[in-house]
Amino acid sequence: MSVAATPAGIGESKKTMPLAGIRVAEFSHAIMGPSAGMVLADLGADVIKVEPAPDGDPTRRLTASGVGFFGFYNRNKKSLAVDLKSPKARGVIEALIRRSDVLVENFAVGTMDRLGLGYEAAAKLNPRLVYASLKGFLSGPYETRRALDEVVQMMSGLAYMTGPPGKPLRAGASVIDIMGGFGAVIGILAALRERDATGKGAQVTSGLFEAAAFLMGQHMVNSLYLPLPLVPMSVRNSTWGVYDIFESREGKQIFIGIVTDTQWRRFCALFDRADLLAEPDFVSNTSRVAARPRLVPLLGEFFRKFSSHEMIAKCEEAELAFAPVNQPTDLFDDPHLKAGGRLRETRLPDGRSVKVPRLPIEIDGADFSVRRDPPRPGADTSEILRDLGFDDGAIEALKAAGVVSVPPPI
Repeated sequence: MSVAATPAGIGESKKTMPLAGIRVAEFSHAIMGPSAGMVLADLGADVIKVEPAPDGDPTRRLTASGVGFFGFYNRNKKSLAVDLKSPKARGVIEALIRRSDVLVENFAVGTMDRLGLGYEAAAKLNPRLVYASLKGFLSGPYETRRALDEVVQMMSGLAYMTGPPGKPLRAGASVIDIMGGFGAVIGILAALRERDATGKGAQVTSGLFEAAAFLMGQHMVNSLYLPLPLVPMSVRNSTWGVYDIFESREGKQIFIGIVTDTQWRRFCALFDRADLLAEPDFVSNTSRVAARPRLVPLLGEFFRKFSSHEMIAKCEEAELAFAPVNQPTDLFDDPHLKAGGRLRETRLPDGRSVKVPRLPIEIDGADFSVRRDPPRPGADTSEILRDLGFDDGAIEALKAAGVVSVPPPI
């Protein structure tokens, strides 16, 4: 079901969608695979989410911190509900693979092979297929291990660098699942580009652990220059003299970074602190870093004289890097996201509506919208089967046998 109309442009008109004409068969659940499928769908690909019949992706039924996974990561997709374990499903899946450009899967290692849907089998059906597997680990000693976002955050050192000393802490979002999904998309797009030249598909693999290790590259290089062990980023071992969270008069936390001497001079001028500008210990960033034990408390006391609105206005005028410390729910009312139309309404499977962020890119000044709400389990089964060449009689027979399913009328 389409959402409200939006201004025409890339991402708003099917004729201009970058991946229009690319069909993706998505066999996935949770976040890593669905996030890759969502990006491809947002860019205009026809993404068919293959779900277990009749109840669909188990992610639909998660609770607690996972309750929003399905509703966010499965927009702009169609749903085909099919019993992959049924021998009668073989014809449906083979027809889908033959007519697809890309297959995305993030099941446990060996699952697709056991279903007869591994890369070798799929490539025989469709030599032009780009087959993307999203796994915990790339090839090597760990490749058969199971992994989760939190597992690889611990293994890679990300949790160590995030938490306070002695208390490793996962990041506050599923950053590695999402980065692994984005990595898969990069590989898929590269493989499609190569297919344009060779006519042949390829196998693409994206790994959670390797994605986390990539993020740690900067710290690995830092370790060559800094004393070991590395200090977690929760402990201020700052490169900059002012790079801290301060409180306004009403207690609102605001991060402020002053990272150049030019910015320091503008700060002192706009906040009317000529005394600080004249202080020899604060004359350069290097000296300000050395003087942080005195400078930061001094600034903390000073900033508490201002309201948060005054602080933000002055920081913006001074062209400083700054940010109010928000909660995710504050994004619903963020003036920048609202003004740019970068929050688009979507209806969740339970009927509720919510505004969610668009894909965070623009092409020629236009970005990509929510065109279809997250589907009900099997909502597009009949349409997809007809497109794959099944007539109404064959479709009804598959439904009657429980091989495929469609949702009951609302």
